[in-house]
Amino acid sequence: MSAPAITPVVVRLKLSLLRNGLRQSGGRRAAYIASAVASLLFAALQLIGLIVLRGVGHVESLVVLMVGVLGLGWAVMPLFFPSGDETLDPTRLVMLPLRPRPLVRALLAASLVGIGPLFTLCLLTGSVIAVARGGAAFALGVLAVPLALLVCVALARAVAAANVRLLTSRKGRDLAVLSGLVIAVGAQVVNFGAQRLGSSGLEQLGPAADVLRWVPPASAIGAVHSAGTGSWGAAVVQLALSGVALAGLLALWSRSLTRLMTAPDGSTLQAAESAVRGPTPTGLARLLPPGRTGTAMERSLRYVWRDPKTKAAWVTSLAIGLIVPVFNAWQGTGSVYFACFAAGMLGIQMYNQFGQDTSAFWMVAMTISTARDAYVELRARALALLLITLPYATLVTVLTTAMLGDWPRLPEALGLSFALLGAMLATGTWTSARFPYSIPQEGHKNVAPGQTGLAWISIFGGMVAAALLCAPVIGLAIWLHIGADGDAGTWLLLPVGTLYGAALTLLGLRLAAPRTAHRLPEILTAVSKG
Repeated sequence: MSAPAITPVVVRLKLSLLRNGLRQSGGRRAAYIASAVASLLFAALQLIGLIVLRGVGHVESLVVLMVGVLGLGWAVMPLFFPSGDETLDPTRLVMLPLRPRPLVRALLAASLVGIGPLFTLCLLTGSVIAVARGGAAFALGVLAVPLALLVCVALARAVAAANVRLLTSRKGRDLAVLSGLVIAVGAQVVNFGAQRLGSSGLEQLGPAADVLRWVPPASAIGAVHSAGTGSWGAAVVQLALSGVALAGLLALWSRSLTRLMTAPDGSTLQAAESAVRGPTPTGLARLLPPGRTGTAMERSLRYVWRDPKTKAAWVTSLAIGLIVPVFNAWQGTGSVYFACFAAGMLGIQMYNQFGQDTSAFWMVAMTISTARDAYVELRARALALLLITLPYATLVTVLTTAMLGDWPRLPEALGLSFALLGAMLATGTWTSARFPYSIPQEGHKNVAPGQTGLAWISIFGGMVAAALLCAPVIGLAIWLHIGADGDAGTWLLLPVGTLYGAALTLLGLRLAAPRTAHRLPEILTAVSKG
């Protein structure tokens, strides 16, 4: 007696998980419906746009590139959003008597249920319509569209299965939080690409498309274009490449499932005994100052490396602070003054210092009894930030200046960056004590409910105050430029900006320390709400 097919069961399971998830709350249901409507509307506009582009020169380059980026998106989506589909974790089926091959077929069918596959199907259909020439090409497109869709879905599943241990661990959650970085960097890349296309046309995509048309799943769409031009040999090879890729991904997926369902993990193995180590400082701790200053600096740096929210904020600031000046310099439209963006992005990390500690701040509060204790704590946090910010801001400024070839303005740009950094450290220190707010540890929210106003006042109010504090240095720069000697004295802005920024930082610490010591109960209450 043959075993019953599990594919319908798994598909119904996927639908049940989706339906039960929407029943949990009205907010989740509304968010899903809104995202579904927005995605389907965008998919319809994409489909119409691709149909309109039919017959436009070099449209095949655009289409092939779009499908290649779409495949990349399917590959990285499970890494950044592992909780988007409960069936992505096959370890939940370990206790069931299922063989890998039937399970692969069932999960592949279940993966075709959802907004993502429908969106992909619309884009692939529009791509075939845009590049197909003749009935034979359209006939090949009927095969190419489902093949490309299956490659995308199988790619996502294979990546998820190969990294399921990572995705369900703390490092996986850290990786998901860093998805904001990918979105931010991707937005800058798309913006840069759109500007290049607007000025040069679709022919600029030719070199990249010539490579991607042989890479699955874009090769399936490339096969349709090749068939339309009469290159049947190339069309067969390109379609075969997508077929081989699908077979390879399914085999990799099946192998990963077998390993997951048969190999033991850390939870089933007896933990090895570890030797007891003494409290000897290692690594960076050896280089930090002794006493409370070094301890607080090490704690702040550990937050940057280990805490998901803090790490995401830092990595995003580092990336955006580099991308904005470098991309503008690359396009020839930038200025050395754009390098100040790096100091500004990293200076924001000084705001809401105590909120980063969340409820653990009570352990820090227990060690603060005087204004002097608060001053040492705040100074250590500022020094930890400067340990990263100063070399980074200098590197970005030098790199931007080198790309523009405007070396005479390097001292001026560095001076303005250091002055801005000092102003943001000063205002960030003060607003951390005056307007603290909690950062929830779960989810993607960075402000606890009911504290949005505090966050706006703290960050944007502090940034405005920092800009006003930089007015003397900016005024000096303008005066030196319009003076009788022109740009001859602008080198003075480097020492002046450095000293001015240091003075502002020390002043901010002096003013914020007594307020911090006095408002410890209020700060502890505010940062513990999340």
